[in-house]
Amino acid sequence: MSHLAQGERRELADELLRVGPSAPTLCEGWTAADLAAHIVVRERRPGAALGLVVPPLAGHLEHVQHKVRDGHSWEDLVATVRKGPPFPLRVGFIDEPMNTAEFFVHLEDVRRAQPGWEPRGLSSELEQSLWGRVRLMARGLGKRAPTGLVFSAPGIGEIVVKKAEPSVTVEGPPSELLLVAFGRQKEAAVRWSGDSEAIEQVKAARFGI
Repeated sequence: MSHLAQGERRELADELLRVGPSAPTLCEGWTAADLAAHIVVRERRPGAALGLVVPPLAGHLEHVQHKVRDGHSWEDLVATVRKGPPFPLRVGFIDEPMNTAEFFVHLEDVRRAQPGWEPRGLSSELEQSLWGRVRLMARGLGKRAPTGLVFSAPGIGEIVVKKAEPSVTVEGPPSELLLVAFGRQKEAAVRWSGDSEAIEQVKAARFGI
């Protein structure tokens, strides 16, 4: 198993147990129980999970997620999240690219929806891994960005997501830039610079999946 993905998975499971099933998350309309059910369905019900990318199947996905959420105790649901997917999806070279960023974002979805949250100290190894995911997402983000857009990670690199004027620069560590890329612009601890109206347009853009 990949240690980065598994580390984020463990921390997410711990956080879910800490906050409880009814706790809010940054995923609009989802409680912690909804998010946990989403993860279980994503990893164990691939047919239903197609609803994440195929709009006509979204209703079926929601139905299955509700059944998973309501059909298990909270402890069992979180235990399934902690255990992860069946073999071979637990193999490191599959788990790492599929799940490191996913579990980082969902852990922050839970943490940052709670009062008094504080930033975590992340390893340089994890930041470098998340930077790779930001780079992969850049082309798709460029198609959605309403203005020019640059991601800047001091000491690591810079990505021109979209070349256009006016342009907005978003500066921060890869972890926070990833949250922007996944549509968590308002909760990301980043520095925005550029035309004020353009910044507001980027903050309101629909990024992520």
